[in-house]
Amino acid sequence: MKPYYKDLVELPGAPSFEHHVRAYMRRALNEHAQTIVEDKLGSIFGGLNPDAEGPRVMVAGHMDEVGAMVVGITEEGLVKLRPLGGVKGDVFLSQHMSIHTDDLEEIPGVTASKPPHLTRGKKQDKPMSFEDLRLDIGAEDKEHAEKLGVKIGQQVVPRNLYTTTKDGKKHISKAWDDRFGCAMALEILETLKSESLPIQLYAGATVQEEAGLRGAKTATARIEPDVFIAVDCSPCQDSFGGDEISGKLNEGFLMRFYDPNTIMHRGMKHHLEELAEQHGIDYQYYQSKGGTDAARAQLSGDGVVVATIGMPARYIHSTTSMIHENDYHAVRDMLLAFLRSFDSDALARIKANV
Repeated sequence: MKPYYKDLVELPGAPSFEHHVRAYMRRALNEHAQTIVEDKLGSIFGGLNPDAEGPRVMVAGHMDEVGAMVVGITEEGLVKLRPLGGVKGDVFLSQHMSIHTDDLEEIPGVTASKPPHLTRGKKQDKPMSFEDLRLDIGAEDKEHAEKLGVKIGQQVVPRNLYTTTKDGKKHISKAWDDRFGCAMALEILETLKSESLPIQLYAGATVQEEAGLRGAKTATARIEPDVFIAVDCSPCQDSFGGDEISGKLNEGFLMRFYDPNTIMHRGMKHHLEELAEQHGIDYQYYQSKGGTDAARAQLSGDGVVVATIGMPARYIHSTTSMIHENDYHAVRDMLLAFLRSFDSDALARIKANV
């Protein structure tokens, strides 16, 4: 995979704190895009063929990762947290996390957890809520924590330990959801920038997806696409049993045919199936209990044809996650096959198949 992928997962960027990720995206987009489009929330996209007469296609990752915000400091110097995105307290117990200042200074810490010596014989009434977590940064007291640079409103994200597995096929990191989609958007632009396409292409990333799909609404209104493709990591259940529609590593991209907010457009589903079969691209059907930016984009204007091309990932919305290189190739190949073959006639066929 290109350097974009590792570079982007190393950056901090909880919802509404995407500025460092956006700065990286802007530098890369300036190298490969003919035009840059931003909305007022901070979503950013690069455009190719902006004056083409064909349909306008939008390919979107999202810059934010699940994390937290500093909301207080105890007299003992422990930091109080508020979750940003869908996270569970018990998943984040005893985890290395860091507070990040605006200038990327890092204040490392660990979420406080009582060892069994202190809980033996005591009944655990309920699971730990995220709001009950405390981040221990080694401060002696509240005043010491403030001297170390802690302030209300700072972002908190897991400390990263990017690792490639021994077989060389899988990569473990925080924030695959969804720096993968951000990096893929950059790679798509780099690959296609010298090709002649009968479409207007806008590829980039939204903000605040994990906090209510907010950037998708404003970015789609700004660009007004005919087709919107979300590129996002989705949780696999293969290490916990799972079934034929719950996602597996090394089985190809995820054809998300259903989630609570988006039922896949029948014409788009048929079109992607045909392309995948034609080009020998592995894919798997997938249903989800969550949503992607496609849910918000489809309701823009008088409606937008959408799809989610999913990247299988284990353990997302935790402090780390795992992806497989073969699935990366499937996602990339599917996007390129779609964009290279898409035109006004294809759009008409898709829309006719409702």
